[in-house]
Amino acid sequence: MDNRNLLLAVVLSGLLILGWDVGMRYFYPEAAVSTQASSPTATKSAAATQSAAGTGNTAAPGSGNLGGDAAASRKVDLKAALASPNRVAIDTPRLTGSINLVGARIDDVELKDYRETLKKDSGPVRLFAPEGTPAQYFAEFGFVSGGVRQPSNALWQADGAKLTPTTPVTLTRTDAAGITYRIRFAVDANYMITATQSVTNAGAAAAIVQPFALIKRTDKTATIDQYVSHSGPVGVFGDTLWDPHSYKELAEIGGESPVGKPDWLGFTDQYWLAALIPGDGKGNVTVDDAGFRSLGGDLFRTDLLYSATTVPAGGSLTQETRLFAGAKESQILDQYEDSGITRFGLAISWGWFWFFEKPILWLLRSLNGLVGNFGVAIILLTVVIRGLMFPVAQKGFASMAAMKAVQPKMKEIQERFKDDKQRQQQEIMKLYKDEKVNPLSGCLPMVIQIPVFFALYKVLVLAIDMRHKPFVLWIHDLSAPDPAHILNLFGMLPYEVPAGFLAIGPLAVLLGITMWLTFRLNPSAMDPIQQQMFSIMPWILMFVMAPFAAGLLLYWVTSNLLTVAQQSYLYSRHPQLKAANAAAAAPKTGKG
Repeated sequence: MDNRNLLLAVVLSGLLILGWDVGMRYFYPEAAVSTQASSPTATKSAAATQSAAGTGNTAAPGSGNLGGDAAASRKVDLKAALASPNRVAIDTPRLTGSINLVGARIDDVELKDYRETLKKDSGPVRLFAPEGTPAQYFAEFGFVSGGVRQPSNALWQADGAKLTPTTPVTLTRTDAAGITYRIRFAVDANYMITATQSVTNAGAAAAIVQPFALIKRTDKTATIDQYVSHSGPVGVFGDTLWDPHSYKELAEIGGESPVGKPDWLGFTDQYWLAALIPGDGKGNVTVDDAGFRSLGGDLFRTDLLYSATTVPAGGSLTQETRLFAGAKESQILDQYEDSGITRFGLAISWGWFWFFEKPILWLLRSLNGLVGNFGVAIILLTVVIRGLMFPVAQKGFASMAAMKAVQPKMKEIQERFKDDKQRQQQEIMKLYKDEKVNPLSGCLPMVIQIPVFFALYKVLVLAIDMRHKPFVLWIHDLSAPDPAHILNLFGMLPYEVPAGFLAIGPLAVLLGITMWLTFRLNPSAMDPIQQQMFSIMPWILMFVMAPFAAGLLLYWVTSNLLTVAQQSYLYSRHPQLKAANAAAAAPKTGKG
């Protein structure tokens, strides 16, 4: 049985290495640009319109939808698009960009506090870009009138030249029927833009109007969707987080309108978010459609279409929608959540262990503020958590020592009653009772520690705080893989090391060595074949983990060193366990 399990472990390890390029899409926590091919699936129609039954509001005749909005075939140069005179500048402490007066689109947003790369000439991170550019990603606000969406190429008039936290800007246009449409944009000091859409009917007849907002983007610039960090469509509907699909999956189904009234919805990357928040963000507005759709190729859209309202002659209509366009800083998201946006902090993929992860992130930030080096903060954080877990680990180790002490008696019982399994189990249970040994007490401490250390791992993946943070010497970005490669002697040899598990850096080598030391001290009795395989496993894992972010490798190396120190100390407290482990590791001799 043991050898079969060992063979299975070896086979699985081999498959992991051979399939690493696929596995990296789920486990590699680097904020790299996705190069995945777009789905060739033909565009399907959007999911059925969300029902308004039970709300007391019935959509007026003539209500419409936002249509397919097929991709523009014309390619657009970014610099030329931003040079258009039909733009209103955006300038806040954290955002810069512009509003396109053609189509009332916010299609030019850069984040002042974050650079694209570590290069000195690197510009700020560009979140939004105009339609037709390679990185197209934008928000649009408009109206459906009489069941027809107003043209996206309509030119709006602005009452100001710059949108700042102290100077809102209002866009205005009037149609042939005498209906005036306005969109008042206001922005705060962080990442939230408020769009107040209003209609004034100066015509002779009533009009049926639906304000709408949408976000449209390409997935070519999306980060990788992985198990610990979702990238793709996301939202909260009916107070429940909705994030089941990657872009590829959304393309396969064509579109989806989640169940429940929308609290907020949009698209998320590992570090960035663009989201629409209808009304006050508490799901108390009635909409005809709030969902996501694939537009074919690499384009996707999230729609927010409010219910149709009849605006009589001389009447008016007002609807407020907010747009978040910025970095997923947990403190900022929590502030917006505290102000009323339902579960807005879940834009970060905290998962089940959020109650561990948030305190760990707070402690990591505090340590970084104290020492001024994020790498040192990771080391100190690992030491603190290991220290807190030490009593639990000590209890588990003591239990293993007790189990080791009774193993000779257990073996004797197994030999004596090898043909009577029921009697054998009875005698073993009696032995546990007489020796006051609980076989589960060694496992329970390990189970308790798992969520804590997994939470620490997720924090290092999710925290934007680690992005572009240096450590020492050659490590200038802890969120990226170790840039030094052993196989070309750190760049001294004239060839590039292929990306992936062959790109072994000093941190990966340290990881292999420290993991080998922990395996050597592992208090488990093994036969010679198992010993040989477990002596190989650390070096296999060294290759597997080499492409991970340097910050994660730093954490694992530190954790392994603390494990070695902890095991050495506990062995000194339980010499019988050390002797048993040494005997198990000693080479076997004898006849045949």
